[in-house]
Amino acid sequence: MAQAAPHPVPKDDRAALRIDANDDVAVALREIAAGEAVEGVIAKEPIAAGHKIALRDIPAGAQVRKYGWPIGRATAPIAAGAHVHTHNVETLLRGVESYRYAPLPAPPLNADRATRFMGYRRPDGRVGTRNEIWVLPTVGCVARTAERIARIARARHVGALDGVHSFAHPHGCSQLGEDLDSTRRILAALACHPNAGGVLLVGLGCESNRLDALLAEIPEALRGRVRTLLAQEESDETEAGLAAIDALAARGALARREPAGLDALVLGLKCGGSDGFSGLTANPLVGRVADRVIGSGGSAILTEIPEIFGAERLLMRRARDAATFDALVGLVNRFKRYFLDHGQPVSENPSPGNIAGGITTLEEKSLGAVQKAGCAVLDDVLGYGARVRRKGLSLLEAPGNDAVSATALAAAGATLILFTTGRGTPLGFPVPTLKIATNSALAERKANWIDFDAGLVAREGFAAAEERLVERIAAIASGEPCAAERNGERDIAIWKRGVTL
Repeated sequence: MAQAAPHPVPKDDRAALRIDANDDVAVALREIAAGEAVEGVIAKEPIAAGHKIALRDIPAGAQVRKYGWPIGRATAPIAAGAHVHTHNVETLLRGVESYRYAPLPAPPLNADRATRFMGYRRPDGRVGTRNEIWVLPTVGCVARTAERIARIARARHVGALDGVHSFAHPHGCSQLGEDLDSTRRILAALACHPNAGGVLLVGLGCESNRLDALLAEIPEALRGRVRTLLAQEESDETEAGLAAIDALAARGALARREPAGLDALVLGLKCGGSDGFSGLTANPLVGRVADRVIGSGGSAILTEIPEIFGAERLLMRRARDAATFDALVGLVNRFKRYFLDHGQPVSENPSPGNIAGGITTLEEKSLGAVQKAGCAVLDDVLGYGARVRRKGLSLLEAPGNDAVSATALAAAGATLILFTTGRGTPLGFPVPTLKIATNSALAERKANWIDFDAGLVAREGFAAAEERLVERIAAIASGEPCAAERNGERDIAIWKRGVTL
């Protein structure tokens, strides 16, 4: 079993929830009418579900607390019972900060040896949740060529594999230095993924992202499952690509699913289209599951570095050692400097959709977002394009953009992504992406997008919801298509940071 819930369960029959005893606000669990008594105060105005109501008078300039931590500063006096949001609260975030290593004792995480899923065990010991062939173009010029080859091959080998998929992108040419290197690294990391029983790398022949350099990024032990194609050197590149996939499919079709435990899972932790319920239901629920997988000997990867600004100290005190702490500090401040060097404030978040859902500042968003990582020790810090190196919890460099960060999670080795959302999104990525709604209204309205309703937390509590979510994870890891797969949502996005020639 996983750790206890980090805050009270939001019961269905309550109007609002105070998360921590020291909080200045409570979150509306349903629409609150003006004049309604809530948590010891009278609402002075209507409060939408997911938004905040003041529980005491807050002077102008005072910090406003939620989750027991500051989420901003009052820009005007706020009366008890008033709506607390962007009109009367501003961020406290300013720029690069100094930090001190002050680790907390590692919490105990219990192992789950009973839960099993049916996966594909690869020769290097990793376990995939799918057995597919991936077609990766080195450059945008042959993206449509790769798609055409994959489409024909998918029909040709239906039933023998879990799928044949291409992943188009516009990069690989007119890039320089580190920008080109990062494109190469992310594609090479995708080519190493255990969900791909075979990989076809499709190059053009004159691009900056040279096929030979890309192949050299792939460990020699994994190159036997990789084939290459240079379109400029083939009289019929489509037929050449299909022949290569035929050879890969003959080998890949021999793989069979076999039982595996949670120790074989690598979970990607992601949120997108967050709302005021994200930090109350779906994110802490995912955190419990992440702890359960890690406690069982498995792995979880957290990313979206700008969406830990304001909550980074919660992760820093969980760093395994001083070297991990230093790597985390360096990553956070390097990312803040990235914003500042481009003339942008580090607090340029939350998004319009987040704000509409009740999130006021980046600190508030971040304090909810980091709950996806549970309470496990932070074992490693990874650069963009890196692959997971050890069991446990890793933090991966990537921006908050959903497509870019989820692609980075897949490239790092996540075999299944848990994607929480309060507003909803249809996006899918190279690996199964399980969409978890923060509220039941979204789950009911967008049943074609959503795989799991974390509104269950309000009805049955965290423990029951955790068991149900683990069951869904095991089913999808065993081959049941997630909603994004059923909808044909399978894309990548590469983080481009440099100049274009």
